[in-house]
Parts: sequence; C-alpha cells; structure tokens
Amino acid sequence: MNIQQKEKGFTIIEVVLVLAIAGLIFMMVFIALPALQRSQRDTQRKNDLSRLQTALTSYQSNNRGALPSGTGAETTSWPSFVSRYIRTSGDTFTDPTGADYVVSTTASLPTEFDPANPNIVATVGSTCNGESLTSGQGSRKVAFQMKLEGNGIACSNN
Repeated sequence: MNIQQKEKGFTIIEVVLVLAIAGLIFMMVFIALPALQRSQRDTQRKNDLSRLQTALTSYQSNNRGALPSGTGAETTSWPSFVSRYIRTSGDTFTDPTGADYVVSTTASLPTEFDPANPNIVATVGSTCNGESLTSGQGSRKVAFQMKLEGNGIACSNN
C-alpha cells in the first residue's frame, strides 16, 4: 500500500497572492490619504472664511454698518479688525499649515496655493457667484476669497 502523507501549510502561490492583494490595499490607502488630508485642510479654510464673515457681521453691527478700511495700525484697519474680532481670548486665526492668515483688500488672488502665504482677499462692494465675484452690490457688501490647496477658490460674502 502506498499511503501519501499531506503536509499542512500554504503553497508559495497562495502566499504571493495574499502579499500582492495586501500590497494593492496599502497602495490604495497611501494614494487616497494625501487627498483626504488636503480635503480636510480645505474644509478648515472654508470654516475660517465663515468665521471671518461672522466676525465682520459683528463688526458692522457695532459700527453702524461700516466696514474696516485701511491697512495701517489705525483701529478701523483690517489687521485691527482681525485682532479685535477674531483673535480674541487667545484664539488663533491661522491656516491649517500653521501660517497666519493675511486679510487684504489690495492683493489679488494668487494663481496657485502657497502654504507659506495664505492670503484672504476682501473685495468691498462684491458678492460671491460660485468661485467668481459679482461687483456693484453695494458699499456694505464684502466678498472674501481664498485659493484652496485642492485647486479651487473658496468664496464667502455677507
């Protein structure tokens, strides 16, 4: 009689197949993870624009509808507005990358995202129309625009 004894274990093909599938799963995760992180940072930037818009509404309520103006150290300037209405009680107003936001009425919207220089452009007399602006909307309207990391533009207005 010829009795064949079977050994327990996996064949080399089964092991290679499992490793290949695991490699594909890891590759998919590592490709999707940066896009997910970029999306989360852009969501935070949009939330920061909403926070800026809420602070502007509060400023206008306290100043008879007036808007901040100027760029210097005067109390009605945009930097003073950010200090007094957003950075209160130790709050920060920084980009998710850690750089401080700069609110400007004179800068133009950058063509590419720059994590070292997160500019927010305030355009007086305009409202948002998707990613673009509609001008001639009144002297008390302000549209805030910011270039996003995911190649879009966030826009928020009062």
